[in-house]
Amino acid sequence: MSDSLTERSRQILEAIIEDYIKTAEPVGSRSVTRRHGLSLSPATVRNVMSDLEELGFLASPHTSAGRVPTDKAFRFYVDSLLQVRAIDEEQRDEIRRHYRGQGRDVGEILKETSRILSSISHYIGIVVAPRFTANVFRQIEFVKLCGRRILAILVSESGVVQNRIVEANEEIPAEDLVRMSNYLNNLLQGLTISEVKTMIFREMESDRVRYDELMSRALKLSEQTLDEPDAEVFIEGQVNILEQPEFADVGRMKEIFRAFEEKGQLITLLDRCMDAERVNIFIGAENFLHRMTHMSVITAPYVSGRNTLGVLGVIGPTRMGYDRVIPIVDYTARMLSEILGNG
Repeated sequence: MSDSLTERSRQILEAIIEDYIKTAEPVGSRSVTRRHGLSLSPATVRNVMSDLEELGFLASPHTSAGRVPTDKAFRFYVDSLLQVRAIDEEQRDEIRRHYRGQGRDVGEILKETSRILSSISHYIGIVVAPRFTANVFRQIEFVKLCGRRILAILVSESGVVQNRIVEANEEIPAEDLVRMSNYLNNLLQGLTISEVKTMIFREMESDRVRYDELMSRALKLSEQTLDEPDAEVFIEGQVNILEQPEFADVGRMKEIFRAFEEKGQLITLLDRCMDAERVNIFIGAENFLHRMTHMSVITAPYVSGRNTLGVLGVIGPTRMGYDRVIPIVDYTARMLSEILGNG
């Protein structure tokens, strides 16, 4: 249906969307003709607006004679009308400047990334930390604690460290823990963590492990270590939403903040973007989060070599400046990939 829009309908729809992005106010026919220099009468524009409303691109708020774009309109705008500009030099320099003072702690880098996205977009910045299954194994180390308790330290090639306290069936001497670590590091080197899990199961089934108590205990400890923890999420800039006029309503505001408290649903949405090559855009109800139907999410994956590590993005109102935010998300993802890849 949207493909059948005439050139005039496209022009008017684009004008309405651009005005609504700037003002957050319903747009009337007179403002369309006045601001955009269209050589059309207000009456003609009104007729086209009525047609666009029938097609589901515009809605009429009860309190205004003007109209507002729907999710369908914004989707058409992003897919068919939007001209995404390159990120400007000032923003590029600002992103690089933020990263310049960062150490090598991956958690701090990811937290700073969410701050960067929030600061430059003026919306909410979000970064999902790498899941261990997306990383390449570098090494594992077992440190003896008291009794049967052991600190397992798992390090990935991207520098992400996972610490976990596990409990063995019996007390294991420190020197045996060193031998176990050496055995596992030789066995698992260069595999992704998901491949590591497969290798551990395969090794546990092999005859030689059945007759080697040390190897068997090492594999059981590593299996406990590799249990996937909840993904860590860094969110910055929720306060920016308070500045958006469409969220002045207290009830709507509470719904948004509840959505960020329910991180599990947010992670589920962002996990869907892990396989995307570049930018993904969810507009309004497309994000499937019932508390965020008035929000849009723009995401991009960050990678190390061929491995997707995680996802970052910006969350803002459906009327966000897509032409400005898309290049910010894209460039930040490439910068983060570069930093983690050189780690």
